[in-house]
Amino acid sequence: MILIKAFANIYNMNKPSNFLAKIDTALAPKLKKDLEDQGFELSQPTYTVFQAKKQGVSCTLYESGKLMVQGKGKDDFISYYLEPEILGNLSYTYPETAVNTTPHIGVDEAGKGDVFGPLCVAALYADEAMITELIKMGIRDSKRLNDNTIIKYADKIKKECPYSIIQIFPKRYNELYEQFKNLNQLLAWGHATAIEEIIKKTDCRNVIIDQFASEHVVENALRRKSLQVDLSQRHRGEEDIVVAGASILARAAFVQGIDKLGSQFNLTLPKGASSLVIKAGQQFVRTHGEAPLSEVAKLHFKTIKEFI
Repeated sequence: MILIKAFANIYNMNKPSNFLAKIDTALAPKLKKDLEDQGFELSQPTYTVFQAKKQGVSCTLYESGKLMVQGKGKDDFISYYLEPEILGNLSYTYPETAVNTTPHIGVDEAGKGDVFGPLCVAALYADEAMITELIKMGIRDSKRLNDNTIIKYADKIKKECPYSIIQIFPKRYNELYEQFKNLNQLLAWGHATAIEEIIKKTDCRNVIIDQFASEHVVENALRRKSLQVDLSQRHRGEEDIVVAGASILARAAFVQGIDKLGSQFNLTLPKGASSLVIKAGQQFVRTHGEAPLSEVAKLHFKTIKEFI
């Protein structure tokens, strides 16, 4: 387990500067159109079908069918476009030797930085066969996926793997925040609760989380529940495919939760904490008054003062 983690970290630091792949030239028209739509500038140097460039990424398709990608932005380009749309595999994002196939639980959250909507924590269990299925699905970190794609992926994941989701809507969230007086303590409680539920389903105690605070915060929350686990806390934990799957489940629960609240109060509730959120909050108060704010919003955000 430790060796696999170490290899994965070394691999991520030492990915080659150029990516080369062989593709079916019948896909060239689709690739060309997609790159134009993404804002690439196209040219046709000698011996190429085309070359496409934009800031951070250069993509060259040769007449032989060889495709070369270069630039600082190549990793995201390959992971979020080229693999799912053209290559049909995730061998670059998740090379076989770098994937942790040991049965384990991944945990992530969504909604922490959003004024409106629930805080959601998801724990996902996968063994080697399930991890293979997650790779085939094209599972990746939810931050770069749109809401419709996230919900579709979440439905697929739920059919393949055991999971637990803690969905804390604002009314309960605000009560818990008053109790904990600290967001990280509340979030740690959510992580520990999700882990507790998935352990009951799977009896697995090998856990990886996307680290959000000092290590002792989650450790203490687990200790209070008398849970003994082999816990690994990582920055960019979603590089583990099971954590990435958990991030999708958490985000899907958040998206569905905020949409449910919007329908309940007949108002579109924006995500995040932007000026759009302030305008929506002001409209909410004009329509429903101040009292129901606790049912749709996390009241400790400073942005709430601008609603009134």
